[in-house]
Amino acid sequence: MRVAVLSPVAWRTPPRHYGPWEQVASNIAEGLVAKGVEVTLFATGDSITAGKLDAVCSTGYEEDRNQDAKVLECLHISNLMEKAGQFDLIHNNFDFLPLTYSRLIKTPVITTIHGFSSQRIIPVYKKYNATSHYVSISNADRSPELNYLATVYNGLNTADFAFSPKAEDYLLYFGRIHHDKGTAEAIEIALKSNRKLLIAGIIQDAGYYREKVEPFIDNEQIVYVGHAGPEERNALLGKAAALLHPINFNEPFGMSVAEAMLCGTPVIAFSKGSMPELIKHEQTGFLVNTTDEAVKAVSNLNTINRQDCRDWAGDQFSSEKMVNDYYSLYEKILHV
Repeated sequence: MRVAVLSPVAWRTPPRHYGPWEQVASNIAEGLVAKGVEVTLFATGDSITAGKLDAVCSTGYEEDRNQDAKVLECLHISNLMEKAGQFDLIHNNFDFLPLTYSRLIKTPVITTIHGFSSQRIIPVYKKYNATSHYVSISNADRSPELNYLATVYNGLNTADFAFSPKAEDYLLYFGRIHHDKGTAEAIEIALKSNRKLLIAGIIQDAGYYREKVEPFIDNEQIVYVGHAGPEERNALLGKAAALLHPINFNEPFGMSVAEAMLCGTPVIAFSKGSMPELIKHEQTGFLVNTTDEAVKAVSNLNTINRQDCRDWAGDQFSSEKMVNDYYSLYEKILHV
């Protein structure tokens, strides 16, 4: 089976720091290679893969701002589509734009919908409902207007996450600093709980950071440690008493939630979007609706068995499970 995996070109695949779509595309590609599939990864030129790499740019447009994002995207997607005949199947991890080529080629396209940036993009998906194969990353993140082949949860390389049976006495916020992700709410929870909070992530909204986050950073109780790479991520997640995930939107998945549980760290999250699918309430964390409920959950962290967190996440959110699920879909599409 010859499979083209199309990754975004905002960041390297896999990403150095932030880049959840690139990370999933990488895990799919590498998992398929391990299964003996002939894989070509379409990504930035500095990307890393055990398969074949095909690139039209050396670095991502978020890492080299001298590049025009739209131009790069068009060159990147068209590069694959002009080679579509070389593959049995194309796995699109790059949103809706590649669909506009899909009726011009004979190669089937399976698209993982990593979330909807806006309801305004749904008409593109609707146009190709009958001729495309859509996969949701959670049951919560489905549009009633679209036809889905399956739900496949994002998978992580479990070996990359070290289990920590014991935690230190701090809470962790891990993610982009933005209203949607609830950085300010995490600070409020920590202050009300009288617990130390470490904040790790890129500053996506500078105004929000200045107004809602920076005034509370005292480098004692509330500490901003910057964005964290893989090594720092493991240490931060594994030693935390809990990950605070008080989101203000219906999150399609939540990579840091699965990552934390793989380290044995329970998660306290607002019960929105996919969170009830990711977290087993009162077993691998707590689903809450307010900051006050989150504060109460902090006081009950001693009731969570960290091994249960690891076992649950390993069963549900491993790259092996994800790749096997996708491979079964490929066989279904290709009638193998």
